[in-house]
Amino acid sequence: MADFFEDKVAVVTGASRGLGRAMAVALAAKGCRVALVGRDAAKLDETAKECGPGAAIFPCDLTQEEEVLRLESRVSEILGRVQILVNNAGVNLRKRLVDFSLDEWRYVIDSNLTSAFLVSRAFVPHMTGTGYGRILFLTSTMSHVSLPERAAYSASKSGLLGLVRALALELSREGITVNGISPGPFATEMNTALLEDPKKNADFLSRVPVGVWGDPKDIGALAVYLCSPEAKFITGTDIAIDGGWLAQ
Repeated sequence: MADFFEDKVAVVTGASRGLGRAMAVALAAKGCRVALVGRDAAKLDETAKECGPGAAIFPCDLTQEEEVLRLESRVSEILGRVQILVNNAGVNLRKRLVDFSLDEWRYVIDSNLTSAFLVSRAFVPHMTGTGYGRILFLTSTMSHVSLPERAAYSASKSGLLGLVRALALELSREGITVNGISPGPFATEMNTALLEDPKKNADFLSRVPVGVWGDPKDIGALAVYLCSPEAKFITGTDIAIDGGWLAQ
């Protein structure tokens, strides 16, 4: 499989930390040249060091159309045609719906959903007509179930799930697959508030059937498989990697 990925170009958004970093490192280990995209240039540099010499960083605010258009141009110039796109960038604000300001609501929706639309629109043309392409969206278990104070996050992730299905059908004859990955509880920066509070941590894990936090490396391995030729018949679906969360 390593030979298959050799010199393929992958764009990973939200690559500065957490699951994005894990997927970028996993793809780079297989031989991909990886465009690392995010807001935090210093953190992207840390990811690039883990990925090796085939990685390049592209600081970008993905909610801004003009910046995404420049991103596409710069990635094309530096790395070439993109064959793999991982839409991972996202944020979360935990609060009751009635406490959201409109700006806060738009911040979550734009960061999680609109950014994925803009990036996909920019890079899908790289894949069409080539017979191969892989697009992944990090959809989250919160696109299937929810919890209190997750209204904006769940709404945005449910929107991504709809985007997965529609785009998969649009590209089904092109040899391009489009799939979602729904992570459950993973030990990433987004869950720092739970990880650092012993009581909240214990209460949360009591609801997870396997009783432990997930390892981000498992997401990286799944992303590699979904981008492989062996996964050519998997499209338009969503794969939960959640320790049994959705089985309850």
